[in-house]
Parts: sequence; C-alpha cells; structure tokens
Amino acid sequence: MDVMDRIKDAVESNPVVVFMKGTPQLPQCGFSSRTAQALQGCGEEFSYVNVLTDPEIFQNLPRYADWPTFPQVYINGELIGGCDITLEMFEKGELQTMVKEATAKAKSDDA
Repeated sequence: MDVMDRIKDAVESNPVVVFMKGTPQLPQCGFSSRTAQALQGCGEEFSYVNVLTDPEIFQNLPRYADWPTFPQVYINGELIGGCDITLEMFEKGELQTMVKEATAKAKSDDA
C-alpha cells in the first residue's frame, strides 16, 4: 500500500488519531507529550501512529494535509491541528466535546 494510502486509511478508519513522535505512554518530544495528555484528558480511547518508527509516514505526512509539524491530530477524518491548537481547544472544552462525539459516533456505527 502506498504511504499516502496508509496515512489516509489511518485518518479515515479511526475517529480520533494522533500522528506523534513516540507513543502516548512514552512520547519522544514535549509537543507530542502535551498533545497526548490533552487527548487522554478527554477520557476516550484514541489511536496513534508513532512517526519515528515509520520513516515513510514521517517524510510524507506533512504533505498529506499541508501541515509541516508533528504532532498532528485528526478527528473524524479532519485535521484539527498540532500541539498549540489541541491544547487551546482542550482548555476551552472544545476538544473534549469533539472527541466524545467522534467516539460515540464510531461506536454507534459499529453497532
């Protein structure tokens, strides 16, 4: 599968996914750490892709949504943004609402 197709699949098949350096349990940069903490603070499960273990995704993800930095958070297939935007949305309560709605929709679609 082409790398852009793999990225698209991860974005479209997960209600909430973060492309980050490391994992939520062992982040490899401060921005990824803070973003994962915000997502964890929403109280719902989310998926992640460790871009450090997949050089093709690391090199091509910035082209996918024309966003140059990591992490990148996608909810319902749409790029939400990186660390600063995610934290700002979390502080306003917007991220929690979006994550809860996305995971609820995914659960009802699976039922």
